[in-house]
Amino acid sequence: MSRRSFMISTGALVAGATVLPISELRPPMARADASWLADAVLYQIYPQTYADTDGTGVGDLQGIIDHLDHLQWLGITAVWMNPIFPSPLTDAGYDVSDYVGVHERYGTQDDVARLTEEARKRGIRILFDLVAGHTSDQHPWFLNSLQDFSDDRFIWASPDQFPDGDLPENFVASPGPREGAFLKNFYDTQPAINYGYARMNPDEPWRQPVDAEGPKRNREAMREIMDHWLKLGISGFRCDMAGSLIKDDPDLVETGKLWGEMAAWLDENHPDAVLVSEWGDPKVAVPAGFDGDFFFQTGEAWRSLWQDNPYFGADGTGTAKIFIDAWREAEDAIGRPGGVILPSANHDTALRLNNGVRTPEEIPTAYAFWLTWPIVPLIYYGEEIGMRLVDGLPDVEGSNGRQNNRTPMQWNDGPNAGFSTAPAESLYLPQDPDPNRPNVEAQRDDPGSLLNLVQRLIALRQANPELGTAADVQVFHDGYPLTYLRGDRFLVTVNPSRDAVTVAVPDERLANATAVEDSGVTINGQDITVPAFGYAVLDLR
Repeated sequence: MSRRSFMISTGALVAGATVLPISELRPPMARADASWLADAVLYQIYPQTYADTDGTGVGDLQGIIDHLDHLQWLGITAVWMNPIFPSPLTDAGYDVSDYVGVHERYGTQDDVARLTEEARKRGIRILFDLVAGHTSDQHPWFLNSLQDFSDDRFIWASPDQFPDGDLPENFVASPGPREGAFLKNFYDTQPAINYGYARMNPDEPWRQPVDAEGPKRNREAMREIMDHWLKLGISGFRCDMAGSLIKDDPDLVETGKLWGEMAAWLDENHPDAVLVSEWGDPKVAVPAGFDGDFFFQTGEAWRSLWQDNPYFGADGTGTAKIFIDAWREAEDAIGRPGGVILPSANHDTALRLNNGVRTPEEIPTAYAFWLTWPIVPLIYYGEEIGMRLVDGLPDVEGSNGRQNNRTPMQWNDGPNAGFSTAPAESLYLPQDPDPNRPNVEAQRDDPGSLLNLVQRLIALRQANPELGTAADVQVFHDGYPLTYLRGDRFLVTVNPSRDAVTVAVPDERLANATAVEDSGVTINGQDITVPAFGYAVLDLR
């Protein structure tokens, strides 16, 4: 179950008042100082399974520090890390019990400072996960609210507000001594922080407006938390469940105002920092105050590429038009480059490219598109070597079926693939049991490997503004092969299908084009024939 599939509002909808479009809440160009995101290549690290240096079987901050050279060589410019805060780990750290601490299994705040310092030396920024919507039920805020009946930091319904004894939807009975029930966000151990409701409803008397004292106090607390980490060298935040903080906000106007307020505070206090949202709709999220938003697995644009009769599928029955139309709509709404972030996979329910259906030979074609389209790419750890989805793994820390994307990083062909010196049975999750599993060390030594292709494509992108987010794109064909021109210079053609295909390109420069990356395409006049799972990046100058 995806965290984002959880219903983010409660109660029946009531007639709403006239609202302003979110695009009017904050000028899209307001955060010019944070423009570095537009040229970034992002990389997501799941700390538990990236690199273990102390033999516990769980990854740690030192392990990330030790592999910064790999990320620098690859061309990564920013890393988003899943939560490393103290937590009872009922949801793998998304149940935070201390927002300004570090769980002892990962290290210390001094390690965070060293990580940010060493990363910056290599041109890499670090983004933390801001879990602003809920805490753990072990967080001091929540424990205090159990004792103080006037504490409105969370959303509480008292027994007289549900007199028939039936708990309201998504409420959890109080563990005491406070009577009543609290609203959860996902698991029962994750009480929703109170940012207020966009609309009042007499049938739900526990609702508070967004300007009540509790919601105002919580917004201030989140600014203090961000300030703490930014002063330690963090460069910004990926904001968990960003579109769900304010409840019953169907037009997301009040939610947009909240994040616009956060962005304005950053502009004044940390102008180089960025906010990236788990919202799933860049055309709404970026004008609301974020610097970037993901096309995520809950949306049609993402699924049309990677999952539901995907364009990147051997059958050749998908279409790239769904994605292209969604991307153009988002870019038009945002009004500047770099606001649309595209992952292939993540720690949640976005399956790896090597998903058991798609084969390793199909993956290079996906990268040829992914790293030449005008979006900000997000590479999930291990995707650069084609790590595979592994089914049948045990549930760990509330993974609830999502553990198939979280196996340990594969660094070499040694014990535990170089992830840890712990006994195999002590690892956070078992390694991929495939004896032919890919690893970084072997692929570094193979010029024809996926890893070296990814590295070359990133370097090409970073060396040529024509392949960045600011340059234009002209699509010649959105079927098979997807064929487009970047910056009036680079012609890209990709064929994810198992059959060779031909496309006509009306550009006289094609005859003298130089192949920058080429898997075996042939050019005959203005016709390009692309082999099965083939691709090319051609320089027309």
